[in-house]
Amino acid sequence: MELVNIQQDYETDEAVQLEVENDEAFVLMLYNDDVNTFDHVIDSLVEICDHEMNQAEQCAFIVHTKGKCDVKRGHFKNLEKMCTKLLNRKLSASIEK
Repeated sequence: MELVNIQQDYETDEAVQLEVENDEAFVLMLYNDDVNTFDHVIDSLVEICDHEMNQAEQCAFIVHTKGKCDVKRGHFKNLEKMCTKLLNRKLSASIEK
């Protein structure tokens, strides 16, 4: 009997862990455009996404060459705020699963 209870608790913990992982499985994507300068993109990533300067420069280069770059991963609510701020700066961004 006690072993069954331990197993049930384990299954519950595993289900909770899967929900947490799924909640953190969102990605903030930044897309290339023909309007914004490298400096604007870099400054925005530093200010909004809390990137270090080198990280922001690398992301801007990837966006320019590949067309898009995942600039942040995490919970949807946190990324939603960042995405809105990027969009307000006229950058092309979205949240993906």
